[in-house]
Amino acid sequence: MPVVELHVLEGYDSSEKQRLGQALTDAVRFVVPATPELVTIMIHDMPTENYYRGRIQRRPAAARPDPELIVKDYLSAMEARDLTKAGALLAQGFTMSFPGTGPMTTLDALIQWSKPRYKFVTKTYEGFDALQSPDEASIVYCRGTLQGEYHDGSCFESIRFIDRFEVVDGKITKQDVWNDMAEVRANT
Repeated sequence: MPVVELHVLEGYDSSEKQRLGQALTDAVRFVVPATPELVTIMIHDMPTENYYRGRIQRRPAAARPDPELIVKDYLSAMEARDLTKAGALLAQGFTMSFPGTGPMTTLDALIQWSKPRYKFVTKTYEGFDALQSPDEASIVYCRGTLQGEYHDGSCFESIRFIDRFEVVDGKITKQDVWNDMAEVRANT
């Protein structure tokens, strides 16, 4: 039964510490074959007046926003066609690639690319997976199926997709999309 003790400076709220506890549990389970119930995480709050580094009393940095929630907000805004809200979640220098495209840098470019392909598309999500890369980006994958309508009035459904997002400092910097739409369309 692995036990992890962590000391953090006071100032993180209970939801932030819960996210930290879940992430540490998952990190332990990545190496140690234990169920979540067998991993113990103890987070100790350290009063800021008891913490010095470099001869200076320190305060905790703000917790990073949950990258999975950022991606979910973005996808929800895109489906609702709230491009202002979706665009506000994108970083300067954002790029996205869809099947058969090179990198696009604006939501308008995506809309222009998709216009001749279908009238509309929606997603059903089967799951989200978030992880921290070795650099500053958090990685979020979402997977599920696409459904919608082609311009000829025919409908499509159950088309597999997976999206990969990179999130840095609360903003989406990159989106890569893979799906089976072309294969399904070619066989109908």
